[in-house]
Amino acid sequence: MPARSTAQLAWLCIVIVSMAIHSVLLQKPPKRRTVNGNAQSKMTGCCDEMKELKLQVANLSRMLQELSKKQEGDWVNVVMQVMELEGSTKQMESRLIDAESKYSEMNNQIDIMQLQAAQTVTQTSAVDAVYDCSSLHQRNYRISGVYKLPPDEFLGSPDLEVFCDMETDGGGWTIIQRRKVGLTSFNRDWKQYRDGFGNIRGDFWLGNENIYRLSRRPTVLRVELEDWEGNIRYAQYKQFTLSNEINSYRLFVGNYTGNTGRDSLRYHNNTAFSTKDKDNDKCVDDCAQFRKGGYWYNCCTDSNLNGVYYRKGEHTKNMDGITWYGWHGSTYSLKRVEMKIRPEDFKP
Repeated sequence: MPARSTAQLAWLCIVIVSMAIHSVLLQKPPKRRTVNGNAQSKMTGCCDEMKELKLQVANLSRMLQELSKKQEGDWVNVVMQVMELEGSTKQMESRLIDAESKYSEMNNQIDIMQLQAAQTVTQTSAVDAVYDCSSLHQRNYRISGVYKLPPDEFLGSPDLEVFCDMETDGGGWTIIQRRKVGLTSFNRDWKQYRDGFGNIRGDFWLGNENIYRLSRRPTVLRVELEDWEGNIRYAQYKQFTLSNEINSYRLFVGNYTGNTGRDSLRYHNNTAFSTKDKDNDKCVDDCAQFRKGGYWYNCCTDSNLNGVYYRKGEHTKNMDGITWYGWHGSTYSLKRVEMKIRPEDFKP
């Protein structure tokens, strides 16, 4: 019995301890809930602060964007005003240049008229005569531009408007051909090449009859070339003569100097002038038709200074352009060409 009572007492103690532990365990979850509640409260507060910060950042971004747009608009207005001012300045400069050019040209024309009036009274010998731009240069006309030469009584030619180059290599040059704008076709007939065509201030051919008139004395020819890259070359001939119309304005050139790579006019020496309606070349083909210009065609060309004016981008694709084979070959059409003459005995 005592042993049994002892066992029962032990079991009772175990039950009591178990119940105590169970009650303790039952009390722990509320503590966890309390801790979780505090964390959740802290998390909720943190989220609110983040939302507030995000809202402030968004407001700042919006303000920066508005400020940036305003500054951009202000800069655009400033740039537009500057561009308008620059445009106005360029227009004023252009008008000023035009006015100066017209003023200079008017002065030149007045001087020429005075010269011609004085010449009719004071001319007593051939030394006093005005034949070309070199004669004007000797009379101290040193501004390049348009002048009017008096009639040639020997040939019965009327007065002649010419463009004088008073600057290049001492000046005194009478320009007989110019290509630089490209608006004037040089695919003309015999009569047009004989009499001349174009704009004396732009692209023109002075006329074979006029060139013959100006080259009766020993004459120097200068050919100036410019490519589309801005490079400039020249060919100069100490001997240049053009025969009359009966001899088809036959060309004679010699004594080349220059930097054009090769003398590309020599091939055309002692050849008659040809146009699309008058074939005087030395070839079976009609070179004037084939090269689309009037020129001293041989069979056919080593140069073609009166060919088609091709603009940049199209200037390397054809053989009928403004060519000088010794410099850029047969398919490169040049940007600018000037042919000019003056007497061999000219002294600057």
